[in-house]
Amino acid sequence: LKMSAILETSELPAVFDGVKLAAVAAVLYVIVRCLNLKSPTAPPELIYQDSALARFLLKSCPLLTKEYIPPLIWGKSGHIQTALYGKMGRVRSPHPYGLRKYLTMPDGATATFDLFEPRSEHCTADDVTMVICPGIANHSEKQYIRTFVDYAQKNGYRCAVLNHLGALPNIELTSPRMFTYGCTWEFGAMVNYIKKTYPQTQLVVVGFSLGGNIVCKYLGESQANQERVLCCVSVCQGYSCLLYTSRCETFMQWDHCRRFYNFLMADNMKKIILSHRQVLFGDNNMKKPQSLSDADLGKLYTATSLMQIDDNVMRKFHGYSSLKEYYEEESCLQYLHRIYVPLLLVNAADDPLVHESLLSIPRALSEKRENVMHVLPLHGGHLGFFEGSVLFPEPLTWMDKLVVQYANAICQWEKTKPHCSDTEQAVSGQE
Repeated sequence: LKMSAILETSELPAVFDGVKLAAVAAVLYVIVRCLNLKSPTAPPELIYQDSALARFLLKSCPLLTKEYIPPLIWGKSGHIQTALYGKMGRVRSPHPYGLRKYLTMPDGATATFDLFEPRSEHCTADDVTMVICPGIANHSEKQYIRTFVDYAQKNGYRCAVLNHLGALPNIELTSPRMFTYGCTWEFGAMVNYIKKTYPQTQLVVVGFSLGGNIVCKYLGESQANQERVLCCVSVCQGYSCLLYTSRCETFMQWDHCRRFYNFLMADNMKKIILSHRQVLFGDNNMKKPQSLSDADLGKLYTATSLMQIDDNVMRKFHGYSSLKEYYEEESCLQYLHRIYVPLLLVNAADDPLVHESLLSIPRALSEKRENVMHVLPLHGGHLGFFEGSVLFPEPLTWMDKLVVQYANAICQWEKTKPHCSDTEQAVSGQE
């Protein structure tokens, strides 16, 4: 009896130790998998055609060929990069000073943008303005925009930042319309103001996420929109909402937590729309779109996805008869091949919001067009691209530095290339 009791008491601690070790191993495995710690760091994948411009860019933009190193502990997780961007925007964000401009649109809407003057001389000594379109429901007061603007100012760029219609909490709507997925009216009005006010300035067009769709669509809508434009940079856009929803329906699936992100963004959109419900849904509003009814307001309250909001509210601002028509007409996909200025398309391979199947669009375009380069780092999430040694990220991100570095290179390229009209040659050769 005593012997068996001794054996039992000696074996039990060993069993418990084994369970503890297994639990610790399981936790470590989950941490390694979730944080993607085994993923290597590498230079971004570049897709481009061999040309004089591409060779010049590779020589002038070290970030294109240098490995992007995110923070060691969490930086290889696209989810954490995206969540940190979504929650914080940036760390130690500066507060650049700008002037708010108001423009009255033909339908009575009041577009606003913030104008920031350069804080140093540009590297080419030229007058260059960055015209910037932020992501969904964003504006110039967002921290990632403030950080980028401050850095661009220090590099000699004037910056004009569009505030999406209805996004600023202290600006009331003056017309029953908000920003939509691909409406270029307000961005075009801002660009025209800059061109008229600064007749000597040249433009660098920058779009983040949804803003990337808007700027690419704007440039492709008319050849005149590309006049005085040096280049365009699009960061983390999805290229086609129609393909995103109808073909693969990825944004409604739970893989990579896309359904969760969809819910969060839809909830944010609902709050913005409801903050303007008197203008958009008020009974005394004679300008209200006839197709927008009180029933749509009820559907808005119960919506759990961006697609439901787009179908019940957003598409009706412009009179689209269906969600399919809205996504098809508002997408930049049909306009990308009409852009002839240098075009940089940046995505992250671990972006949880942009399905990998959509990256075939910029890849195919870059393989056909000499003016297009697609940059695809392994990490960065959605508009994250944080850099740092171990745990704490730096105020400036890889994205901020790449956009300015690319813009600098294009400005220098314009100085050194032959003075003949390369754009006209490109148009005649590719149409």
